Amino acid sequence: METGSARAGGRRNTPGSGRGSTAETGTRFDREHCVRAVQSKDARFDGWFFTAVLTTRIYCRPSCPVVPPKPENMTFYPSAAACQQAGFRACKRCRPDTSPGSPEWNQRADLVARAMRLIADGVVDREGVPGLAARLGYSTRQVERQLLAELGAGPLALARAQRAQTARLLIETTPLPMAEIAFAAGFSSIRTFNDTVREIFALTPSELRARLPRTSAPAAPGTLVLRLPFRAPLNPGNLFGHLAATAVPGVEEWRDGAYRRTLRLPYGHAIVALAPRPDHIACRLTLSDLRDLTVAISRCRRMLDLDADPVAVDDRLRADPLLAPLVDRAPGRRVPRTVDEAEFAVRAVLGQQVSTAAARTHAARLVTAHGKPLDDPEGGLTHLFPSSEALAAVDPETLAMPRTRRTTFAGLVGQLADGTLHLGPESDWTEARTRLLALPGFGPWTVDVIAMRALGDPDAFLPTDLGVRRAAQELGLPATPAALTARAEIWRPWRAYAVQYLWATDSHPINFLPGQGPCKENQ
Repeated sequence: METGSARAGGRRNTPGSGRGSTAETGTRFDREHCVRAVQSKDARFDGWFFTAVLTTRIYCRPSCPVVPPKPENMTFYPSAAACQQAGFRACKRCRPDTSPGSPEWNQRADLVARAMRLIADGVVDREGVPGLAARLGYSTRQVERQLLAELGAGPLALARAQRAQTARLLIETTPLPMAEIAFAAGFSSIRTFNDTVREIFALTPSELRARLPRTSAPAAPGTLVLRLPFRAPLNPGNLFGHLAATAVPGVEEWRDGAYRRTLRLPYGHAIVALAPRPDHIACRLTLSDLRDLTVAISRCRRMLDLDADPVAVDDRLRADPLLAPLVDRAPGRRVPRTVDEAEFAVRAVLGQQVSTAAARTHAARLVTAHGKPLDDPEGGLTHLFPSSEALAAVDPETLAMPRTRRTTFAGLVGQLADGTLHLGPESDWTEARTRLLALPGFGPWTVDVIAMRALGDPDAFLPTDLGVRRAAQELGLPATPAALTARAEIWRPWRAYAVQYLWATDSHPINFLPGQGPCKENQ
């Protein structure tokens, strides 16, 4: 919490009272837990809640490095937007706007969680609150009421806080003129941009830029160098190993210690390079349209599962004495996910009953024939993965795969293209599973791997997977699907993470950073 004083502004709350306090918004932390987390500067709770200091009118992350305020001067909010609405400004020391997102939105599939995933994906800025509500299948009033009840802020305030964070990022990492930054961050006018930045950060945009030493200019127009935070621990082996080992040529590659891939975004396309570091993920992002910055960051974070709560996951899995040694050996495993749910569903079909290498070959042929070409300054990436519409126009008879799988492929891309089936951050996991199971050729394994890696269900489980069954047998766990599913009840709601630990018992390349083997996993 930054030192010094600030004038009180906006609505004043007392500890434990007010619409935004954690005691009233349904989060799992009460006031006593929040105070203890702040006093111990526990970074595990960054993003779970925010501390607002009544005397300074500043809000912070729990791990703020300065001396904690007196408990009677603290009040707590479940979102930065709620702090801002109550008249608090962001701390200049701990920068609460840059903390990892709440794990809640990645482990739930209710209305609030789905709405938060869509807001992070920029839907409110592109389609407004009515567009958000329409995607969720609720009225605007219902969406606003539930977000206010749980987060202390409505969709417009939450989107405004996100715009402010994007603006700050652009101000501090690019030499762009302020007018271009305002437009790229989603503000409707320069005046609104200036007023919002000054209100939230207590500095003008020019003052924000002047506070930091200037870094080197971007390597190319539209290129940004960012740091993506995460909650420790993070084991990069299975995360980047899986993405690299299954990379589709032309769309993805591992180069110079970084996973690179192309992204299709609402306003254009991008190329991203992501590299693991001890305390962050290094991100180099080249955008064809800067308005896609927020969406690109959100999708990269989702792909790398950076908003997970690894301590909660690992603590639950350690309760099983047969899993505990795996967790202790390499804690912090994440679920490798995707930047495009429809793309992953197609790739899951291509990978049915074939090797990783064969699945990559099938996907690469589709990319070459039907993907949109693009230029990569580094030369390794050539295409965007084909859109559902492009794939729906493919003659299934031209695909080098069994007839039954061609039927499965055609059924999937046809429904994705015409909107009968929609896979996205707003998807209801139960409904999506039901629709997928109704498609020809879709069994439990395919549906669950899509639920786990595309939809982000942390409890998705693969009891019929050969690697999972082999690992279970080696560990002394039940090996038959029914018995293993029964035993896995004690792993809920984190069975998708248990799958990662079970897979890690194998020497398959998906479990290790490229160039590293089992003996180097923890180095």
